[in-house]
Amino acid sequence: MTSTDPFSRLVCPDRPFRLVVTGGGTGGHTYPALTAIRELHARLAARGGSLDALWVGTSDGLEARVARAEGIAFRAVPTGRLRRSTSLVAMVNRDNLRDMARVPQGVAQARAVLDAFRADVVLSTGGYVAVPVGLAAKLTGAPLVVHEQTVRLGLANRVLARIASAVAVSSASTLPLLSAGAAERAVVTGNPVRPAVLTGDADKAVAGLGLSGFDRLLPTVYVTGGAQGSAQINGMVREILPWLLARANVVHQCGVVSLEVSRQYAESLPGELRDRYWVSDFIGTELPDVLALADVVISRSGAGTIAELTALGKPSVLVPLATSAGDEQVHNALHLQRAGGAVALVAERATAGELRREIEPLLVRHERRVEMAGAAARLGTPDAARRLVDVLLRVGSA
Repeated sequence: MTSTDPFSRLVCPDRPFRLVVTGGGTGGHTYPALTAIRELHARLAARGGSLDALWVGTSDGLEARVARAEGIAFRAVPTGRLRRSTSLVAMVNRDNLRDMARVPQGVAQARAVLDAFRADVVLSTGGYVAVPVGLAAKLTGAPLVVHEQTVRLGLANRVLARIASAVAVSSASTLPLLSAGAAERAVVTGNPVRPAVLTGDADKAVAGLGLSGFDRLLPTVYVTGGAQGSAQINGMVREILPWLLARANVVHQCGVVSLEVSRQYAESLPGELRDRYWVSDFIGTELPDVLALADVVISRSGAGTIAELTALGKPSVLVPLATSAGDEQVHNALHLQRAGGAVALVAERATAGELRREIEPLLVRHERRVEMAGAAARLGTPDAARRLVDVLLRVGSA
């Protein structure tokens, strides 16, 4: 390696590359950060270097549990959660005032952490805890990279984008939402997805889940409401299930709360339909194979879900969570619908009747599925983790 290599100092065997990650609260903020850490570790190791990563988050957040499970060093700092409302007056309440008072304390503690750690770069993936850590990065002079997962700008990243060294966005449609200065430092990377998601095998799903009653000449529909399930989606699907099973196989991840009622309903179905229906509260390591098997997906429209559907090129019918922060799931779903890669059932359209009307052409017309799959894939960035790590290395080596 020559001295002109811009990353030459990153592979010094005597000094690991130091990365601070902040962000969490939900899987949408947490798992892209984890994927970036894994990719950065692999990239540095391949060049003879090493990574020293520190995750800064909240003590009771998802990020703390994920960091511990992955063996990543973790430090907790206090932060405040802003409870949003359409009324400015309603936002001025005791809970918001109490939580906002914690932010200066969080900045002070985060600054002490960054002073001691001496990070080459700080990565923020959003969430309330990212604000004090991002502000501390500015105060200590540590380069800050902000990554936005949704097609809109989350509140934390909206604040931090103005002071960031680089802003990585998942969609070009986010660029006009940035300030002029932040837009000049922005790059479209996409939203990192777990590599395993891209390596699924449909035949393994059939064997692993025991789907012997499935008719492989029929399309397969995967229904999910996320890890906890969705009572709304479960109810809509249950209303049309006999009709649906006459035209498709169904893999249904319903969540633990709806499992018993879903199983009882399945038992009431005629035998030939019941054999084409598989229901469980949760799908774990088999998920990549289930996604490979699926011809159509019915789901929520969180940022991670959209990233996976587009990376895989999967047609979908999306039922956004109406209470998502800043209506981000609605914006995600409508963005994919405008591109032709999905159908969005928003507000009054989120009914069983509309679900049946919109999914029928996808089940009976293979060419319609192919068309929608292509449109979804054109928005996908399966190499998003590599692109984001490129930004981290560039900023960290400057």
